[in-house]
Amino acid sequence: MRTHEAGALHGDFDSLRPSWLGVPEDVNTLLPQLWARNVERAEDGVVHVGGISAEKLAAEFGTPAYVFDEDDFRARCRAWTEAFADCDVFYASKAFCSKAVLRAAAEEGLFVDVCTAGELAVALAAGLDPARLGLHGNNKSLAELHQAVETGVGRIVADSFQEIERLEAIARELGKRPNVMIRVNVGVEAHTHEFIATAHEDQKFGFSLADGVAYEAARRVIAAEHLNLLGLHSHIGSQIFDTAAFEVSAARVARLQAKLQADFGVVLGELDLGGGFGMAYTTQDDPQAPADIASSLRKIVDDECAAAGISVPRLSIEPGRSLIGPSMFTLYEVGTVKPVTLSGGASRLYVSVDGGISDNIRTALYDATYSATLASRSSSATPALARVVGKHCESGDIVVKDEFLPADVRPGDLLAVPGTGAYCRSMGSNYNHVPRPPVVAVRDGQARVILARETVDDLLRLDVGLLGKEARQGTI
Repeated sequence: MRTHEAGALHGDFDSLRPSWLGVPEDVNTLLPQLWARNVERAEDGVVHVGGISAEKLAAEFGTPAYVFDEDDFRARCRAWTEAFADCDVFYASKAFCSKAVLRAAAEEGLFVDVCTAGELAVALAAGLDPARLGLHGNNKSLAELHQAVETGVGRIVADSFQEIERLEAIARELGKRPNVMIRVNVGVEAHTHEFIATAHEDQKFGFSLADGVAYEAARRVIAAEHLNLLGLHSHIGSQIFDTAAFEVSAARVARLQAKLQADFGVVLGELDLGGGFGMAYTTQDDPQAPADIASSLRKIVDDECAAAGISVPRLSIEPGRSLIGPSMFTLYEVGTVKPVTLSGGASRLYVSVDGGISDNIRTALYDATYSATLASRSSSATPALARVVGKHCESGDIVVKDEFLPADVRPGDLLAVPGTGAYCRSMGSNYNHVPRPPVVAVRDGQARVILARETVDDLLRLDVGLLGKEARQGTI
């Protein structure tokens, strides 16, 4: 008698799967909260985005590839700017930075936040108005600060006393008066992974509020002849799903602002509450709508300013992940499928794809969770508990830790992993000398590359070092 193709995969997997991951009634279903709005499974069973099939995208652009739903991104931008109509919304470009995406964000009314000379260069190359840019970073170089002041970047978020001194010297040299914000470490830690929580005292960002360092930083900017203290800035973490922590943060920042106003007679015009707003990677995530976030944050700021006895400053926020993250998915091709039987009769299906840690390090770095679906066809096979892994020589090279895929998944199939727009391409690497994938934008049935695929020739072009006899002779 022939064994069922899933074999031991029908064994007990309840001991392996996380509690939030249910066994799907239909393994082909795409959950809307995890995908860009123009992604669907067509009647032929193939996943389509913007009217183009995953098979066509793979055939034309290869795999792995990041697939970007441009209309979805623009709609998310509009949702944030409409919800925060009387505020400044900055797109945090560290989530994903390219000329096309920054230009689209600007066209939809967003400001743009950059952290390095590289991100600033992309923003300027995209034609963005420097006055609508903000510069972050805990260790900005002299060259970066000089460029920011010289080009007229709208705000520079100061992160150290040395930076304040450097800014004053540069501004004096150039005859400019840049706007400066003080990044305040308010001692509020949002409920998030410890590596991406950024408001507790024992970390590299900002001036501590608790020991008076933030007050002293603001005092120095106020006293500086060539600097304008625009306001205070606070960022409390990432992947945040409620506004409770913002209430504590805003209260502490408001008290600092009130003290500065009382001591120096300055009325600070702006308050930036940072970003960190969450998105849905799996069914365990439940992000708030921008309108709900806006309503909560406005009330928090209004209430805390009233309690502190100060006027309400103009509010600004910095969403990144929640804008670009859901608008992109990664398309892979399956290379090998390996059923692994474990103790107690449980089993797991290891599905290896042609990418991995070099195009998505977040699973390894942050213990992040993702979903996945069979994209090149539908299947009537029984759901099997699977782990999607990459091709790199690393046991931690995991793309999706736990997901139910059809038990008949096989080499040559296409898999799509949603929610990979934020920090995947930005944190990509050439580990094992694997070239980074392209980013393909889809809109109105048309697809175009906005970031080209790296090639082996690109890697070799940078490898110019010679050693020993070859170096002396100047030849290989």
